[in-house]
Amino acid sequence: MAQNQQTELVVAEGLEKVYSDDGVPVHAVNNVDLTINKGEFTAIVGPSGSGKTTLLNIISGLDTPTNGKVWLNGQPISAMSGKELSDFRRDHIGFIFQAYNLIPVLTVVENIEYIMLLQGVDKQERRDRVNAILKDVGMEGYQDRKPTQLSGGQQQRVAVARAMVSQPSLILADEPTANLDSDTGSRLLEMMRELNHKTNMTFIFSTHDELVIKKARRLVVLKDGKTLEDKEQQPS
Repeated sequence: MAQNQQTELVVAEGLEKVYSDDGVPVHAVNNVDLTINKGEFTAIVGPSGSGKTTLLNIISGLDTPTNGKVWLNGQPISAMSGKELSDFRRDHIGFIFQAYNLIPVLTVVENIEYIMLLQGVDKQERRDRVNAILKDVGMEGYQDRKPTQLSGGQQQRVAVARAMVSQPSLILADEPTANLDSDTGSRLLEMMRELNHKTNMTFIFSTHDELVIKKARRLVVLKDGKTLEDKEQQPS
């Protein structure tokens, strides 16, 4: 694969994902080509069933394409499996989920540093990074709270911190504002946009939320598993 290592982060070629519905093939993703450059703030949008979450899962290696290939940082994700893929995801991709997915028995600090523990980052480095990211996401003073002691917006801020603190190449956010009211969602998105500017970390959203759509710098519109439109825009 010819790849510009300076700018291209994600390259997807000819992606297809076909499911069987009572013997009838259903194309969740249908021949999608996509290139995401470093530092982008991109939203993959479309109605329910358009294939956006499936596409995000394939890009992350959480799902395997029926056909096609995906590279991240020049590495062929779609050819990996097992521990190799798990380790690669751990070190290169941060995830933000609709349901936050924080570990309920762990404190805010323990949730945020969990991936770094798996990576073998030493204690002082972990502490320094956690303190810095807590300040970035406006969660100083909440270090010792458990997820049940936080509001939905606060939990999602912790989820953003957890996704970014290990300094991955890519942040994938699947409907990150779906469980938040519009004001909280707007503040969270503005925070992520500021972090994108500050760190040049790449964000890809899967969403049908107008808040996310308006703040993205690029929109990839899917319909019936196909790319309907791919455009740059001036975010609000």
